[in-house]
Amino acid sequence: MNKKLLTEQEIRTRYIAPAIQAAGWKPGQIREEVTLDAGRVIVRGALSMRSAERKRVDYLLSHKPGIPLAIVEAKDNNHNLSAGMDQALEYAALLDAPFVYTSNGDGFMEHDRTLTDGPLERKLRLDEFPSPEALWQRTMRQTGIAPTRWRRWRRKITTTTAQAGPRYYQQVAINRTVAPSPRAAARPAGHGDRHRQDLHGFSGHLAAVAGQKVRRVLFLADRNILIDQTMTNDFKHFGDTMTKITGRQVDKSYEIYLALYQGISGTEEWQDIYRQFSPDFFDLIIVDECHRGSAAEDSAWREVLEYFSSAVQIGLTATPKETEDVSNIDYFGEPIYTYSLRQGIEDGFLAPYKVIRIDLDRDVDGWRPRLGELDRYRTPIPNELFTARDFDRTLSSARKSAIR
Repeated sequence: MNKKLLTEQEIRTRYIAPAIQAAGWKPGQIREEVTLDAGRVIVRGALSMRSAERKRVDYLLSHKPGIPLAIVEAKDNNHNLSAGMDQALEYAALLDAPFVYTSNGDGFMEHDRTLTDGPLERKLRLDEFPSPEALWQRTMRQTGIAPTRWRRWRRKITTTTAQAGPRYYQQVAINRTVAPSPRAAARPAGHGDRHRQDLHGFSGHLAAVAGQKVRRVLFLADRNILIDQTMTNDFKHFGDTMTKITGRQVDKSYEIYLALYQGISGTEEWQDIYRQFSPDFFDLIIVDECHRGSAAEDSAWREVLEYFSSAVQIGLTATPKETEDVSNIDYFGEPIYTYSLRQGIEDGFLAPYKVIRIDLDRDVDGWRPRLGELDRYRTPIPNELFTARDFDRTLSSARKSAIR
């Protein structure tokens, strides 16, 4: 039969799928036509629509549910063996898949993303496609981490994947957070940009993991609405094992504690409710909106995290801060995972925005302080005219100087 006359679907059905299955991949490990995004939102005036183009993976091969190992991009036989490699590598980067394959039905071109040196690509015959265990062993060897730690992590991910499944970026964030890598294991833990939904995916995994190694968890936020939303939505499956700290005395019989920073700490010694717990009481601390409060080195709220320094600490924020006075990286370290605003718009999970500039009277006319007027830090404000060019520059610099 002349392969050149076959469609891409026929190449997949007759050659690619049988080769993958013959290598030992089971139906539960193979997913076909996996759509990653929602389609970019296109706005035209007051109307909007979604693009018909999608990021779609021909074959996603996983060692266990939630642990992607390889992507296979298929083409018809009129393409060369490595056609579609750039596109497949883009998808592999989004999914954290270590291996990429392309095929036109004659064989496979393999790209190994785990290697830091040496050849990255090699040609394989159809009957040389690697087995799931072979790719898993190659992945573990490149990390230098003991196989026992990988096995523990694999059990966590396998047993906690929700039925509906998280979005691809949520799965990557979860995997990187709990993976046994030196980067993720070191304290302080990293933070990452995320949507509100990300915490839901993570908490689902935490529910099963908590019964194994994580015994007690503290969830911190600086607003009641964040605590209440988490209790009723993200953490609702914890049920009566969860409590919100509201009084001056705490009940230490719970496993999951949710609290406001300002509710468990203060300027007076009697306000430091968190000290009723021993420093090693919590195994895991989740800091919501970690760009607030605890990100500043001299913040009183930072003392709470430093008191529980033996716990694994995970900071979550959609608006990380890196300024002269406030830094997420300074405490939490480099982000474990970042899902950017731009990527969210490209994926269609966020709508594109339009900036509308509105000039206020002080932007147009400028502003001059009264003679002898002081700022909020009791520092004299120079008696001169400040224009729009000075706002967030001269004025913010003067404020920082006053803070110091």
